[in-house]
Amino acid sequence: MAAPSLRVAFLGNDAWSVPALEALAASAHRVELVVTAAPKPAGRGNALRRTPVAGTSERLGLPLAEVATVKTGEGAERLTASAPQILAVVAYGEILPPGILGLAAVAPVNLHFSLLPELRGASPVQTALLLGLERTGVSTILMDEGMDTGPILLQREEPIAPADDAGSLGSRLAAIGAEVLVATIDGLATGGLEPVPQDHARATYAARLGPPDRVLDWSRPARELVNRCRALSPEPAATTSFRGRGLKVFSAAAVEADGAPGTIVEAGRQGFVVAAGAGGLRPLELAPAGRKRMDAGSFVNGFRPRVGERLG
Repeated sequence: MAAPSLRVAFLGNDAWSVPALEALAASAHRVELVVTAAPKPAGRGNALRRTPVAGTSERLGLPLAEVATVKTGEGAERLTASAPQILAVVAYGEILPPGILGLAAVAPVNLHFSLLPELRGASPVQTALLLGLERTGVSTILMDEGMDTGPILLQREEPIAPADDAGSLGSRLAAIGAEVLVATIDGLATGGLEPVPQDHARATYAARLGPPDRVLDWSRPARELVNRCRALSPEPAATTSFRGRGLKVFSAAAVEADGAPGTIVEAGRQGFVVAAGAGGLRPLELAPAGRKRMDAGSFVNGFRPRVGERLG
């Protein structure tokens, strides 16, 4: 027997929120309202940019509220008027107070991109790569007032491939998470899900990454630097400097090498190697300041890095 249809209010901002919204729109449940952040200035011209969720909502013909917050004002009013049975929250970025969580007649549900209680917080995909983990996953939880602390509803594990970066892993988790979110709401509709409290003693955290986290510290082992490149690719990318100008490193490989950290110890037509605290880093894809992304061979042909030059 099909699960009963529930009224859903969806809250999300990120491109990784989009697969979940699309899956809900195609499900038996009714998306009564989509809430996303108001357009913000972005880019060189500071033109107002809408969230990916806003465009998707309009394409799907769903009611949309672009608001600064749902805690007060228009956001709270629109959310209340939608009379949701389910709040579905995916990469929304705002801590919801009890009064808003309580609007959900059945449950407020969050889709998180980790196997909770591991990697609670703002950057679980990036942190999984930073740590060099071999597996991660998605979790749906019954939301409470804490940050990713509520009881677990469903989980699905996903291996992390050596070639994954944040773009590929996050996109894959978003697609998997969309299926898990719909299955979660189906289970809540039929009463077939029993929330399981998290083991808070096992909790780890994934803090939001800022500009200092993007800088490659050449005193660190090469394997760590490779993971940092993976975690920050394709945006905003790991950074260093070369000949006094910024240099983004999107992907790299760890190799055997000796030398002073940050020093080029090998350079040839196909690329170059920079000594790290342990081993060496062979950049594979880079973007010099003001230039497009290119492979290491193109960088060498254009810039002619020399053994003994330093980065950073």
